[in-house]
Amino acid sequence: MRREALLTGGVVVVVLAAFIGAITVPGALADPPEDVRESYLDLRETTIEPAAVTGQTVTLSIDARLSHRGGPAENVTVETRAVDADTGLVATTVTRRVGTVDGEREVSVPTNITVERQGGYRIETIVYEDGRRVTTGRQSVRNVDALKPAFARSPVTFERFENTGASLDAIAYRIDGVADNRTTLNVSVYLTNTGDEPAGGISLHLRARQADSNVIADESTVRVGQIRPGRTESVTAELTVPDGYNYWLDGILRSDGVVVGTETSPANLHPTERLHENQTQREVGFESSDFEEEPAGDSGGRPEEAQATTGQGPGFTAVGALVALLASSLVIARRQTNE
Repeated sequence: MRREALLTGGVVVVVLAAFIGAITVPGALADPPEDVRESYLDLRETTIEPAAVTGQTVTLSIDARLSHRGGPAENVTVETRAVDADTGLVATTVTRRVGTVDGEREVSVPTNITVERQGGYRIETIVYEDGRRVTTGRQSVRNVDALKPAFARSPVTFERFENTGASLDAIAYRIDGVADNRTTLNVSVYLTNTGDEPAGGISLHLRARQADSNVIADESTVRVGQIRPGRTESVTAELTVPDGYNYWLDGILRSDGVVVGTETSPANLHPTERLHENQTQREVGFESSDFEEEPAGDSGGRPEEAQATTGQGPGFTAVGALVALLASSLVIARRQTNE
């Protein structure tokens, strides 16, 4: 019992001594010293994605990833600006305040900037620490006008036939008839639903545009029914145009009155010129009547060709006249000799 009391008293004495030392020794209970190491900030990467697209503008979501090590970096700000790639003028500037960054870690600094939906831009990211520039990054975005707003998107598109190995057009045609210098074209358009759900409620506007003058010779609009996911459907319409000219067949897809897709294919009806990817080839000798479909049950022969093969050959009567003339001359000469 006496031994336990002595041990307890010893512990109390040690605790009191420590407490007295902490009070009397300066700085014994003070906070640990501050990290006075130099801070280092690096811009590791910058990612850019379209966040919102309207008819006139595009909002770009930019994520700047900062890497920090060393002592705390105070009063950190990130400035993001979009510079027009054609003019070099600053289109917009956005500044984000990050504050103090400490510890060895990466920090994400997201920023949204809105620019006009045209051309391209150079995206510059500048990192400041307490008003001092410490690092800079640059990236470029091009063809911003290719981004479609939500109202102009549709899973139904013109089929490209990219995996077939054949050079096929999404718009094809055949000649159904030629009469009074006018040709009737039966136009077929191949549409594919690239989405995961059935799609429809769109219209297809077809027009025949004369290649040289861009005059619309004929046009027609067809409603497109439901197309199952991943399926390709053929939509047909008839166009009647003056014969002897080349045409561009334009296909225009509309959804709720908004154009969601376009496609163009040539129709060659001129006898000596041919459209092919905006190039002209001459002396083809094409005649649209040669491709007119014959009615069912018709032999397909041409009466004028049959007459040409069953009649007398050219020059036959001239040879007969020459023989008769020679015979008459011989008879007259013989008579003169006998006299």
